[in-house]
Amino acid sequence: MSQSAKKARTQVAPRRGWARPLGADATALTDAALRRAGFPDPSLVLRWPEIAGPETAKLAQPIRCRMGPEGMVLTLRCEPGAGVFLQHETRTLIARLNAFLGAGAISRIRIVSGPLTAAKKPPAHPFPSFPARADPRAGKPLLNALNRLADLRKELLRREPSLKSQPD
Repeated sequence: MSQSAKKARTQVAPRRGWARPLGADATALTDAALRRAGFPDPSLVLRWPEIAGPETAKLAQPIRCRMGPEGMVLTLRCEPGAGVFLQHETRTLIARLNAFLGAGAISRIRIVSGPLTAAKKPPAHPFPSFPARADPRAGKPLLNALNRLADLRKELLRREPSLKSQPD
C-alpha cells in the first residue's frame, strides 16, 4: 500500500459539535485582539518583560501600536511618576524593540500615565497541603505515601463533615 493511501485512510475529518482544545480558540482570539490594537507581532505583549527588561516591565505596559507620519508609534501606559524615568530610557527601549521586531519597526514611544493592570493571582487550592513530617521509616516510600494520604483524608473529613456520609 502506498504512503499516500495510508495517510488518506488515517486522516479523519473534524466532527461537528465536538469539543476542541481551549488553546486553539484562545490563541486565535488573542491574536485577533492584539492585531486590532495595532501590534505587528502578538509576542511583543506576551514577552514584554523579556524585551523591555524587568525594571521597565514593572513600570510600563504596551497598550497600542499605531502608524504615525514618521513611522510606528508604540503607546505605553506607565505608573504615575514613572514617565520621567521612561522618557530617559526611550532610546534604549526603542533599540531593544527594534532588535526584537526588526530594524526601524518602532520610531517613537508615546507615554501615557495611568494605573497598570496587574495579573491576578490564582485562588489558593482548596485542599490542604500534604503534611511535611519527618518519618523514621524513610526507606519505605510507599508506606510514607499511604500515611500521608491517610493524614490528608483525616484532614478533609475534619474540614468537611458532609463527606463522612459518602461510602468508601
